[in-house]
Amino acid sequence: MSGPTQQPEIRITQTNDYREGYANSVQIRMSVWDFLLAFGTMTQTTPEAVSIQNFQGIYLSPQQAKALWNVLGQNVAHYESTFGEIKLDPKAAGQLSIQ
Repeated sequence: MSGPTQQPEIRITQTNDYREGYANSVQIRMSVWDFLLAFGTMTQTTPEAVSIQNFQGIYLSPQQAKALWNVLGQNVAHYESTFGEIKLDPKAAGQLSIQ
């Protein structure tokens, strides 16, 4: 009879080219094989124009995309229970980009 399965120890390291950045824009593209999350910064250049400069694209398998969806939802719920509801600007809803 075998005992309970032991979870492996997880060690997280950062590569030499690891970097962190601030993104206030993300565009999502999908295909049968993967999802692409393109992160960038969005600035309003004139009252009529918005500029988005993408600086990083991350490809995820459909399984990793769904796992990210779940863990992000859990973290947003925890954030809101700690700090209060996150309000979205109704005008910004049209700026959501899923391609």
